[in-house]
Amino acid sequence: MDPWFPPGSFPQSRPRRLRHNPLLRAMVRQTRLSVDDLIEPIFLRPGTGVRNPVSSMPGVFQVSPDMAVEQVRGALDVGIKAFLLFGIPPVKDSRGDCALEDDNIVQVGLRALRDAFGDSIVIVTDECFCEYTDHGHCGILSERTGRLDLDNDANLTRLAAQCVSHARAGADIVAPSGMLDGMIGAIRRGLDAAGYSHTPIMSYAVKFASAYYGPFRDAAESPPQFGDRGSYQMDPGNRDEALRELALDLGEGADMVMVKPALAYLDIVRAVRERCTVPVVAYNVSGEYAMVKAAAAQGWIDERRVVLETLLGMRRAGADLIISYHARDAARWLESR
Repeated sequence: MDPWFPPGSFPQSRPRRLRHNPLLRAMVRQTRLSVDDLIEPIFLRPGTGVRNPVSSMPGVFQVSPDMAVEQVRGALDVGIKAFLLFGIPPVKDSRGDCALEDDNIVQVGLRALRDAFGDSIVIVTDECFCEYTDHGHCGILSERTGRLDLDNDANLTRLAAQCVSHARAGADIVAPSGMLDGMIGAIRRGLDAAGYSHTPIMSYAVKFASAYYGPFRDAAESPPQFGDRGSYQMDPGNRDEALRELALDLGEGADMVMVKPALAYLDIVRAVRERCTVPVVAYNVSGEYAMVKAAAAQGWIDERRVVLETLLGMRRAGADLIISYHARDAARWLESR
């Protein structure tokens, strides 16, 4: 007999016995979703009193540091304690140099949040240059094989410097997202040399070149001005390559690993979970969020049930943590259960 299945058959075996009572259903539930599993993204831009709505992401805003403090205060009211920061600078150039300045918008936002909340929150910072370059690619470009492309090695020391600047400004976790070869090792060496050996790295270890990122590029004002990011983000058809990327980042010292996007890649989340013992993060990305919002606005779906079911599915697939624009609503709905 197959050991995975208990002996007996109908009418002796009746799985519905454990479903009739809602309290019993909750007692035997295998996978649970908690507010502690959620990380809320924040889009920072310079100014005071700024709260610009992102048209393709209803309920999401670009905010100035003072308004980010208010956003975090509201999130804390429903139990969210972890946040992922992105920055939109006032000026962009071909190299993204402003990302390295200690008075860049993310560094300013970090200090404002740390001053307001101390160690009562966890702040993660996205580490990349796409928001800071005028061409929208993730760092310095060079011409190879007759076309402009991201110069992998030229950007490694700059990426490490960005992480050190964020750690100095108060980041608890740095999260490199550019999918550069060797980025985790370079960042680890840079952090350790600067005295931040305690700062963890949350690697975007498995990041696919996905159409689901469209609304994010409105929010971060970072669409590529030519071509795409297919030479550094992964082909959506490649599962084995995802596991190779995972192994490389773990070998270089990643403390946490991410799969992005989540919803169309739950098989990858499961495969990553089965192959590593560090925390696994799923990014419930902007396109996934926007589709739910659009369908809910038309009355085609029950937004609350769909959001909670989707996030629970990511947990069931193996994610320990979920970055989601639904985080605030999900936390409120979980609290009211």
